Amino acid sequence: MPDIIHLLPDNIANQIAAGEVIQRPASAVKELLENAVDAGATEIRLLVTEAGKSLIQVIDNGKGMSETDARMAFERHATSKIRNIDDLFHIRTMGFRGEALASIAAVAQVELKTRKAEEELGTFLEIANSQVLRQEPIACRQGSNLSMKNLFFNVPARRNFLKSNAAEMRHILDEFIRVALAFPEILFSLSSNGQEMMHFEKGSLKQRVLQALGNHYNAKLVSVQENMDYLNIYGFVGKPETAKKTRGDQYFFVNSRFIRSAYLNHAVMNAYQEMIPRENFPLYCLFIDLDPSQIDINVHPTKQEIKFEDEKIVYAFVQAAVKHALAQFSITPTLDFDLDPSIQSLDAVTKPLTEEKKAAVTTTSLYQTFTKKNQAHFIDPNQTVKNDTAKQAKTGDPEAHDRGNFVSLKDHLEARAANDKTPEDTAFQYVLGETGKPANPVHKTLPVEDAALSQMLNTYIITPTNRGLMMINQQAAHERVLYEHYSAAAAGKSLPSQQSLFPVTLQLAAQDAILLTELLKDLHSLGYGIEPFGKDSFILQGVPAGMSQGHEKAVVEELLEQFKNFSSEVKFSKREKLVRSLARRDAVKTGISLDQKEMRGLITDLFECAQPNITPGGDPTYIEFRRDYLEKLFSR
Repeated sequence: MPDIIHLLPDNIANQIAAGEVIQRPASAVKELLENAVDAGATEIRLLVTEAGKSLIQVIDNGKGMSETDARMAFERHATSKIRNIDDLFHIRTMGFRGEALASIAAVAQVELKTRKAEEELGTFLEIANSQVLRQEPIACRQGSNLSMKNLFFNVPARRNFLKSNAAEMRHILDEFIRVALAFPEILFSLSSNGQEMMHFEKGSLKQRVLQALGNHYNAKLVSVQENMDYLNIYGFVGKPETAKKTRGDQYFFVNSRFIRSAYLNHAVMNAYQEMIPRENFPLYCLFIDLDPSQIDINVHPTKQEIKFEDEKIVYAFVQAAVKHALAQFSITPTLDFDLDPSIQSLDAVTKPLTEEKKAAVTTTSLYQTFTKKNQAHFIDPNQTVKNDTAKQAKTGDPEAHDRGNFVSLKDHLEARAANDKTPEDTAFQYVLGETGKPANPVHKTLPVEDAALSQMLNTYIITPTNRGLMMINQQAAHERVLYEHYSAAAAGKSLPSQQSLFPVTLQLAAQDAILLTELLKDLHSLGYGIEPFGKDSFILQGVPAGMSQGHEKAVVEELLEQFKNFSSEVKFSKREKLVRSLARRDAVKTGISLDQKEMRGLITDLFECAQPNITPGGDPTYIEFRRDYLEKLFSR
């Protein structure tokens, strides 16, 4: 039998490695920008064509490479940063494994022009499919100019998996911003299809944060600065009002390297506890500097996941630093420990406690019940407490101050989405058909017409039915109604749009502008009159009929956040994601009080839906309590 094990050819091995490192154009952008940073560049320019599918070019003024180094740089595992195993645990540079250029050359056509400052001529290299096609001297500026063309030209299957240009461009912008945030002392610029999209001048960290995230955060950032023996933490966090319903601008950097860490994110979330709603996410851009020997960055090909030697210490320091920063800037509530002068003059403070008074206190039932050991505070059932305030609160209408604003359910549509809550009591089941799938309750259970409706906890609507009673989750039900309404509009039955008396101008971040451009056609069918209005700007001329005027800008911005962070195990089309995002955002939220007319209208709309018993995400919209089950509860 002949031997069957053999070594892979270099070009195939490189393509396999490229599959780990270069997943899309943005992956190549990240590697090339980091190489330019490691080269000591003070100016880095990125040029892309067709979202990097046709061209990705990075020009820097770094130290450049010699002829030999330029050739060696494209070999696998060729690096200038690692000479022995100890170097692997003291890395302070961005790249170190020597896989990036070899992987890029395996799946693209590459041209490199590079020159060192002390040399008169530079080197030109042309490489395709890991093969050097040309190498010759060339006159060029100091630094490196690397162009990669026709990404995945030799791997058509990989190229077919790339998303639309707009989607790929958003990923490129994300990588560009992450590198630019980490190095505010370097000038960065990004041009797409010949037009400059971003230009970040050298400056302070705060200037760079505002350049990347938007100047509207200027008065909404809180500085974080804690220097300790073990590590240093610095950067900025957003004030509570900048928190969003979806994960937006959240950046962690360790030794200037962008990382993803759910563990550290939890530390920041804990620091904001009781300052923002639980379902909201704060803005932060935080940098952690510590000894490289305390971390392992060689755990993932993209180097965006790292391991800390002691995660608990880092967690505690991050949480404490953010809490301290928020307290220092009077963001967190504080306690006033100054004593009130009027309290100091009371007899209980100024006069000593006599034996007679002490005996009188210790014989009271209140004192005795609080001093009994091994039991909770005992309350004498024979005691009666009169509480006029509680009685008044019980009979009064705490929602009365809001009642004047109620016109219809749409008046309570909020511009933020919330996570749906599903009942967890397994004793209560929503209606199932004979096949075990949710059945259309129109044929099974019907609310009793004209029956009085009740709202419980400003969340659930209680209605009698022909078989018992039903508890409807108002947010889940409204989401189902809106989903079918918007789906019909997106399929061709466009919603009416009302023109704004004063059109609103939207100035968006570059990545949001690209996303909105991609969604314009579908938004038009849903009643949004939005048109491009210059670079990263749009003009909002109309909104869906019935939407209240005055907060159109916030509605669009939060819709984009909802769409960007839409998560599901099932892959949906762009239109389906948009419809589901709109339904979640516009659904009436938990905690909103509804009157009889609004509750009845919602129930009517729900049972006219094609599938009224579940939300678009598959959660129940209601739970039915049948008569036989209720009788069992009372042993009848």
